[in-house]
Parts: sequence; C-alpha cells; structure tokens
Amino acid sequence: MLITGISGAEFGVRGFIDGWAPETGKHLWRRYTIPARGEQGNDTWPQDNNAWEIGGGSAWITGSYDPELDLTYWGIGNPAPWASQTRPGDNLYTSSVLALRPKTGEIVWYYQFTPNDAYDYDGCWELILADLNVNGVKRKVIMQLNRNGFLYVLDRTNGRLLSGKPYEKISWATHVDLESGRPVETDLAKKLRAGEGIEHWPSTRGAKNWPHAAFNPETGLLYANTFHEGRMYKHLPIKPHVVGQRYMYIENLPIPRPHGQPIGHIEAIDPLTAEKKWRTPLHDYQIWSAMLATGGGLLFTGKETGEFIAVDADTGKIVWEFQTGSGINAQPVTYTHRGRQYVTVLSGIGGLYWNIAREQLKDKVPPGGSVWTFALIQD
Repeated sequence: MLITGISGAEFGVRGFIDGWAPETGKHLWRRYTIPARGEQGNDTWPQDNNAWEIGGGSAWITGSYDPELDLTYWGIGNPAPWASQTRPGDNLYTSSVLALRPKTGEIVWYYQFTPNDAYDYDGCWELILADLNVNGVKRKVIMQLNRNGFLYVLDRTNGRLLSGKPYEKISWATHVDLESGRPVETDLAKKLRAGEGIEHWPSTRGAKNWPHAAFNPETGLLYANTFHEGRMYKHLPIKPHVVGQRYMYIENLPIPRPHGQPIGHIEAIDPLTAEKKWRTPLHDYQIWSAMLATGGGLLFTGKETGEFIAVDADTGKIVWEFQTGSGINAQPVTYTHRGRQYVTVLSGIGGLYWNIAREQLKDKVPPGGSVWTFALIQD
C-alpha cells in the first residue's frame, strides 16, 4: 500500500490521507481528517456553519508503520483558520495522531495533542516508534516532540497517553493531564481566545519544527534540534473563506531576543521525563536539518551556514565538521555498502528559514545543490 497526505490548511482545505495500489496506481481509499456530518467526531465542530468543510487538517509529513500491529500512524496538522473564533469545539481530527489500518484507512484510535488549536501547533511531526520500559513494563510506544512544546509518549496499540512533559518554554498551557490526556490552558491562552494580544511561547515555528528527531535504543534518549522562540500573537477578525486565498487571520510579530539568549539547541532528551542529558546552545541560526543517530555514538546534522557536523551523543560536543558550500536543511541518511558505512546529506540553501533569514544569510551562504557522501572510518 502506498499512502499519501496533503498540505493546504493555510488555504482552508479539508484534509485527507489516500491509499493507493503501487502496482497499478489505483486509488483504493480516502480518509478525510475532518469528519463529515453524521460521522464520528463531527460534533466537535460547530453545527451552525460549514467550518468543518474548510477546517484544515493537512497531513504533510509522512507517517510511520508498525508491521507487527499492521497500523500506520499519521500526524494531522492545524485547523483552519488559525484564529479560532468561528470553530468552537475540539475540531477533530486536527492537531492529532491517527492510527489507521493501511489496507482500508479505518481509524483504529486517535489522540489529539492540541484541542481547538488556536496557535498553529499542528500534530504532523514525525512519530517515532520504540519499545520503552514504562513503570517496569515494556510498552510499544510512539513519541513526538510536538510543536506545542510538549513531548508525548503514547501506547501505540491503543493511543493511551503515557507521558506528556514540557521540553521547552511554554506559555499557553500549564501541563497535560495524564488522565484526560488534555492540556490545561493558562490564563494567557484565555486572553488570546478573548481577543487580546499575548507573548506566545513556543512561537508558530514551535519548540521543534519539521526537522526530524532521532531515537537511540541503546541510550534510551531522543536527540533533536529544538527552537527557543516566542512571538507576539493575536487573533484578527475572520472574513469569509475565499478559495485559493490564505485563511489564517492572525498577527504574528517577532520578539526582540535578549543578548546572550540562545535561539535554539541541539539536545539529548529523556522521552518519559523530558529532562535533558545535555543541551548545546545555538546563538546565530536555528538548525533546520534533521538529526541522525548512529550506533557508534555519533549524531549527524547540518547547519544553514553549510557545515555538516558530527556530535558526540554522550556530551553534545561537536567533534567534526565539513563545509559543504551551501546551507543544509535536509535529512542525513546512513547505510552500508560492501561492508563499509556511509553518511549522505544534501546541501542547498532554501526553504522557510532561508526566506526568514535571507537578509542575514544572503552574503554568507551561496545558493547551491549538491550531494555529499562520507565514509565512516574507525581509528
């Protein structure tokens, strides 16, 4: 089964995930991420307007698959518009994870990270499968460093929340209630919903964005490139939806960063406690390259300024770097060929952060597109 998702929540689509026969290209099923009238979950949308038909819920990052359980796990994006005045309710299945039967698209279970997401937090980041010891019992889990600042560990057999701990600065919620699985919003979040502007942490770029984290089963730790960023955030009056036009209605302004405050970190995180074994601060630019963890105790990632780096997984110290000639925002991969291990990464500045930091980077980082492969040599 070939499974695909879509983008477009910022334009008011109704999201979906499709199943295809790879041999023929035949379309086999479609699972809408926003349930229609009469379907389970539609009652979490207002019943007096058509908000569900233009409710967002993109699935634009590839899901994960457990062959033993025969379940595929897909993260679902933000509701539309970002401002929440016209869509009271939890707005299922936005900002959630869906466990699906890959042959049919049937929903087996779901968990919603951010009910009635008013912050553009999404839920579509990578879902990392692992077996963890939880209170003395080995559990099949999925883990996600959500953009909303909480690190979630779920039982992947049934969707039960096992842990939901903050891993970055959060202003919108105090904690995640373990019994209900729901975040407990702060007074600041209530002010936002009442129409006030607030200092909002994490920002819409999140405590982590799409650059994948990595898990090493030998250390039991997650490794990630995280963000330390807030914004001045406010909901604006919502106008009628127009096909093909952005459907967001928010004011989202930068906050001056105090001198010496990091803009992000490279870090090693305990998945059940969100405690940090180490944190390497980033002061110049956020890292938009994904993280690769290897069995040899090295982490690989890349910088917007072009350096491909190896990081000691025990200490967070950068132990090697190579200038690739352009910015890196891709996923490093490792593989073995004829008994030798290699690491490959793409280099070529671009993407969201390049647009944001273009004035800072344009004279430092040339455009380019190249593939770099390195052999790992043991001393």
